[in-house]
Amino acid sequence: MSAHTEAHGNGAGPPSNGRRAAHERLATGALAGWARFCATHPWRVLAGWGGIVVVLVALVATIGGGLRDEFEIPGSDTQKATDLIESQFKSEQGSVLNIVLAAPEGQRLDTPERKAAIQKTMAELRTSPQFKATQDTAGLESVGNPFSDATFSDQGRIAYAEAQFDRVIYDKDRDAVVNVEDTVRDQLAPAGVTVEYNGEAEFPPIEQGTSELLGLLAALIVLLIVFRTFVAAFIPIVLAIVALATAFLLLFILAGLTDINTITPILVSMIGLGVGIDYSLFIVTRFRQLLHDGLSPVDAAAEAGASAGRAVLFAGATVAIGVSGLAFFGLDFVTKLGIGSALGVLTTVLLANSMLIAVLRLLGHKVDRLKVPFLPAIDDSEAAREKTLVARWGRFVTRRAKVVFPVVLVAVLALAATASIVRLGASDQGTQPKEQTARRAYDLLAEGFGKGFNGPIPIVVALNGDQQAAQRVYDDVQGLPGVASTAKPQLNDAKTVGIVFVTPTSAPQAEATDKLVDRLRSNVVPKATAGGDAVAYVSGQTAAFKDIGQRITDRTPLFLLYIIGVTFLVLAMAFRSIVVSLTAAVTTILSAFVGFGVLTLIVQEGYLLGLTGLDQTGPIETFVPPIAFAILFGLSMDYMVFLMSRIREEHVHGLPTEEAVAHGIAAIGRVVVAAAIIMGTVFSAFILSGDRVSKEFGILLAVAILTDALIVRMTLVPSFFTLLREKTWYIPGWLDRVLPDLTIEAPQAGGGHPPAALPEPPREPVAER
Repeated sequence: MSAHTEAHGNGAGPPSNGRRAAHERLATGALAGWARFCATHPWRVLAGWGGIVVVLVALVATIGGGLRDEFEIPGSDTQKATDLIESQFKSEQGSVLNIVLAAPEGQRLDTPERKAAIQKTMAELRTSPQFKATQDTAGLESVGNPFSDATFSDQGRIAYAEAQFDRVIYDKDRDAVVNVEDTVRDQLAPAGVTVEYNGEAEFPPIEQGTSELLGLLAALIVLLIVFRTFVAAFIPIVLAIVALATAFLLLFILAGLTDINTITPILVSMIGLGVGIDYSLFIVTRFRQLLHDGLSPVDAAAEAGASAGRAVLFAGATVAIGVSGLAFFGLDFVTKLGIGSALGVLTTVLLANSMLIAVLRLLGHKVDRLKVPFLPAIDDSEAAREKTLVARWGRFVTRRAKVVFPVVLVAVLALAATASIVRLGASDQGTQPKEQTARRAYDLLAEGFGKGFNGPIPIVVALNGDQQAAQRVYDDVQGLPGVASTAKPQLNDAKTVGIVFVTPTSAPQAEATDKLVDRLRSNVVPKATAGGDAVAYVSGQTAAFKDIGQRITDRTPLFLLYIIGVTFLVLAMAFRSIVVSLTAAVTTILSAFVGFGVLTLIVQEGYLLGLTGLDQTGPIETFVPPIAFAILFGLSMDYMVFLMSRIREEHVHGLPTEEAVAHGIAAIGRVVVAAAIIMGTVFSAFILSGDRVSKEFGILLAVAILTDALIVRMTLVPSFFTLLREKTWYIPGWLDRVLPDLTIEAPQAGGGHPPAALPEPPREPVAER
């Protein structure tokens, strides 16, 4: 056994010729050449990025756009109904703002004073020029009467009026909506009338900053503990901020070319900050290790970019694979959400493999300056790494693999099994935090008009010459179980399309409403349109999310086959092992199901719900699982790539698998743990967001990432590979010959990697620089 292997085996420390050993492992190849260019010409790299940012800012100013929610479900009943309404009911294209009015408990709205104040305010909304539309601003076209039989509740305490805007309300029209809301509140407050709002025109503005700041502060604390110097700790923070800012520039350029959903910035921040800190953490750690092993700042920066930077490229590629798989669902908004969330990964990968290398080269040994008081300095040398807690954990896992593997596997499977009780659907506004006016308006309307009032089910009927078709639909719905009321058919001006609004007895998110939609589609509508040319489509919020859920269910096998298949091939090329590739895919799915299961227990079943800022349970939004899984598949593969690349690096330099696993954990495990804690903390910070969907993504991603890194990658996978020993690296000969040789560890000077089975691989030292 070589001196290098012996040093590893007995924990005695690095070989005495540490400087020469470090140089012997200098990388070659295209990426190494690029990394060396960045390290030798740092100011050119920084100037180049400065020019890129200037160009991006100019593009945002010229072609950049705003965010808007567009949900299309091609081929679905919901989409067909929406298309009919948009084409045949032109006068009803604008968004509606529900003005919900309430008197104090036990009192009525129709007292002379309150009724006069309300009528005066409604009249002002209808006639005042300040609420009229202009070329640049949205305005009101009509305002309903809150004292009509349909809009005034039976008990007299609650009423509402529909304020119809002239256009669909997006972010840029928000001021016009706020102007209406503030005016009504100010004028009715003296009369003791509470006013809340919901409807398409009322949506909470995107609130960003608090979650990101908390995530950054938590990450900084972890980085200070990991690096023990302020300079090293701030490098990943700064790079993450720069990468996130660049990602937002790209996002708004993209928004000028296509519709981007309003929740996308939350995902960009969440993913961008997490990977921005994590990826740079790996490269900075490798840079410091190489410095401590005796390399010059130029060589250390170049080698860190060629080795850890190479792993970052592979990790970013897995995220791209996962996100690209979303296109298989055929849902444009799902695909764009995934693409938007991956922008932070893209910018981080590019910056980490260029700007970060240049900055590290300029800093050199200054990276260890400004030590954190009261904490001992971290020794990143090879000998010191073998004595850490993580290194001891790695040795425990490998020595007790026969016990560790089955115990951890059963625990992970038990947690993952809770995902089986998930119910996908659409959580309504009744599950949003009470701080939102839409939630308070929802509660008032449910109290005054019934739970189903907040989610009417429109049945859109294309008459096609059958003039009585809409009336038959109306008649057949009457008295149907689960129906609270049915409005008479509303026909368009040409009398070619009719709409029958059905109000269920249950809330929009309730399972009973799902079943009502199914009955309408499978029984009532086909019966009413039988024997004629009329066609009817059941639409609405509940139906839309059922259609999305059905599309996702139908195409999930294709989605999984794609991302698992492509990732399998990529990892097989990288690690030359089908065992490693299959293990990565299966364990990533396990981690994702653990996240889904915990999310289900919290949001759907209500365990620890109060800690999230929510007070009502509900189903999981149908689009959350595919987007989260695509992101998770990429991010969890990051840890597999970072850990396995180091294990394989140890293995191809002569260590048997069991020792390679233990020493790979010792070398990179501390950083994997820190990276997972940082990313989990960043994701957890978004649980504080006021938006329910943001909370769902935060919970799911935080739990899945922490499970994947701390339990699966650091325990389950190492124990499994220890049991397999050299079979870990099995690959059929024919597949090995077919697959391109694309290894994650950089090729070394002297001809590349030797076969892993050789006890002492040949090494050819390069000349001292």
